Amino acid sequence: MKIAQKSIKFLLIATISLFTVVGLASESNNEHDNQSDGGRIDTKEKIDAYVLHHIKDAHDFTLFSYTNDHGERKHIGFPLPIILWSSEGLVTFMSSEFHHNDDGHVVVEKNGLKFAKIHSKIYEIEKGASHVAFDEHHHATNAHKSLDFSITKTVLGVFLVGLLLLFWFSRLARQYKTKKIPTGFSRVLEPLVLYVRDEIARPNIGEKHYRRFTGYLLTVFFFIWVLNLVGLTPLGFNVTGQITITLCLAIFTFVIYTVSGNKGYWMHMIWMPGVPYLIRPILAIIELAGAFLIKPFALSVRLFANISAGHIVVMSLIAIMFTLKESLGVVGATGLSLALSFFITLIEVLVAFLQAYIFTMLSALFIGMAVAEPEHH
Repeated sequence: MKIAQKSIKFLLIATISLFTVVGLASESNNEHDNQSDGGRIDTKEKIDAYVLHHIKDAHDFTLFSYTNDHGERKHIGFPLPIILWSSEGLVTFMSSEFHHNDDGHVVVEKNGLKFAKIHSKIYEIEKGASHVAFDEHHHATNAHKSLDFSITKTVLGVFLVGLLLLFWFSRLARQYKTKKIPTGFSRVLEPLVLYVRDEIARPNIGEKHYRRFTGYLLTVFFFIWVLNLVGLTPLGFNVTGQITITLCLAIFTFVIYTVSGNKGYWMHMIWMPGVPYLIRPILAIIELAGAFLIKPFALSVRLFANISAGHIVVMSLIAIMFTLKESLGVVGATGLSLALSFFITLIEVLVAFLQAYIFTMLSALFIGMAVAEPEHH
């Protein structure tokens, strides 16, 4: 009962956090309108651009922004380190030197080189040029992208959640050494650990091999689940909504089931027994494409698409308080936006767990197929 109560409290905290995001986003939108070029974010094009910018990665950590009495835009947050491999080698500086500019008009000069940030991408300006030149499609014509190793907001989120998981499970392991029943938050973790082991790893991989891969499956499950929940907080992390992160996780699973595949797995894939010889090469191509392309693609895109779609839906519902303000009034538009956001919040908390479960389940299934012992009749 106590575990259930703590779980409910945890879900309520996540729900309240998302409402905080709604408040911050609405404040940011209102302030953005006050200092924009005379236009409000009340058209489909402007809303789409704002939503897509919101779910992207960023080179600085901004909690919220506001416009002071002098009309100056102020950002509350902190800069992150920029690490670039330029034409002259390694270049480092802090993201604050861009002054939150993202259209290429602020140029940072380091080690005799000039850099500008355009749509969250850092460009190195050609030598001899003092600013970025654009064509009619707003593409830089005298600059090229630098190899970027910066600590972005997504990377920071990965580090923080990784350290948090390390702390939680180190504490759980220490408690098992001194007591039979863990206490505190560890009592919430214990049933989830047992669930992943007994309901995901063991039935899909088998009694003989499941222990080898349970550690990886636990890591993937909790890593994705916690990152999904953190993405619903005012911190604004959208780590699992970045295709690079989900693709990296999918590659880990791909490497594990490829390296762990036994002889029977590869023989059934390359030269499937029990079918006509003329059909075997065709089936081999299909099976290899499934193992090397389709499975990693399905793992990465499913997680990325569902999390990104959730953020887009929430931001679109927030936009109701601006787009319908004239027809419904301030109270009506805001009330409708908050009411719809509440129901989406409940769904998003469920989706956070569900997507972690699906990714872990599919990973266990793919690994189980690779290590399964062939049956001899």
